Amino acid sequence: MGAYIVRRILYGALILAGVNLATFFLFFTVNTPDDMARLNLGGKRVTQQAIEKWKAERGYDKPLYLNERRQGVERFTDTIFWERSVSLYQFDFGRADAESAGSIGDEVATRMWVSIQLALPLFVLQVFASTAFALLLVMLRHTRLDFWGVVACVLMLSISSLFYIIVGQYLFSRVMKLAPISGYAPGLDALKFLALPIALSLVARLGGEARLYRAMLLEEAGKDYVRTARAKGLPEWRVLARHVLPNALIPIITSAGAYLPYVFLGSLVFESFFGLPGLGAYVIEAIGKQDFAVVRTMVFVGAVLYIASFVLIDIAYTWADPRVRLE
Repeated sequence: MGAYIVRRILYGALILAGVNLATFFLFFTVNTPDDMARLNLGGKRVTQQAIEKWKAERGYDKPLYLNERRQGVERFTDTIFWERSVSLYQFDFGRADAESAGSIGDEVATRMWVSIQLALPLFVLQVFASTAFALLLVMLRHTRLDFWGVVACVLMLSISSLFYIIVGQYLFSRVMKLAPISGYAPGLDALKFLALPIALSLVARLGGEARLYRAMLLEEAGKDYVRTARAKGLPEWRVLARHVLPNALIPIITSAGAYLPYVFLGSLVFESFFGLPGLGAYVIEAIGKQDFAVVRTMVFVGAVLYIASFVLIDIAYTWADPRVRLE
C-alpha cells in the first residue's frame, strides 16, 4: 500500500501543477496587471500613476515569467509567476488584491474554522441520516412507504437549496423566532447561528443522497449471498446490517468522500445567505471585488483538498472491503 500511496501523491502533485499553471495562465491572459489595477481602483478613469502604484504595492510591476534585469536564480524568482504561483506550494498566499484586504493566509486560517464548524457536523449527520433512511426504504421495499419515501426523495432533490434557505429563514427565524436569521458569534454562541443552516442543508442534500444510497443497497440486496442469508432464517434488519450494508460501503464511501473538501472550503451559498464568515463567503466576496489573488488561492487550496480526499477514499476502500488491495 505504501508504494501505491506514494504513486498517488506523485500523480496528485502533477495534477496540482497543471491546475496551478492553467489558473495562472487564464488569469494573466484574460486580465493583464493593468486591467486588474483598473478593476480594483474603480474603472476606466484611473491615472496611469495610480495604476503603477497599485501594481508596485502588490508585486504586479514585475515580468510574468522571466526577469531579464536580474542575474542568476533571481531571473526566475523575481517574477509574478514565482511570487504568485510557485509560492503557493509553500502555502505562502501573499496579500489580497483589494485595497482594504490583508494577508490571505491569515484570512484562510481564521475563516477555515468557521467553515469546519458548519460542514463537519453536516458531513457526519448527512452520512448517517442518508444511510439510515436508505436502509429503511430497502427494508420496506415494494410497500407504500417505500414508494412515498422515494417520491419524497425526488421532491427534495428537485427543489433548489435557495428555496430551503428562504423558506427556512422565514419560518424558523421570522415567524417562530427559533434561530437568528443570519450572523455568527465565536464559542458556544455559534451553536444558535449554525443550527438552522446545518438543518436546512441536511434536508436539501438528504433526498439525493438517500435515493443514491437506496439504489446501491438494492443492487447489493439482490445478490445470491443475501438470498442465502434470508433462506437461513435471518431477520431482514440483520441481513441488511450484517451483509448488505458492509458490502455496499465502497460506493457510499466514494459518494460521501467527495464532500470532504467542502468540510474545509465551506458552502458558498449557505455561508453567504446566513452571514457566516467562512471560506465560502470569502470566495464570494473576492469574486465581487474582482480579487484575483484570493480566487487563485482558493482554487489551489481546493485542488489540494480534492487530491487528498481521493487518496483517503482509496485507503478507506481497504478498510471497507479487505479484498481490496492497493498495489
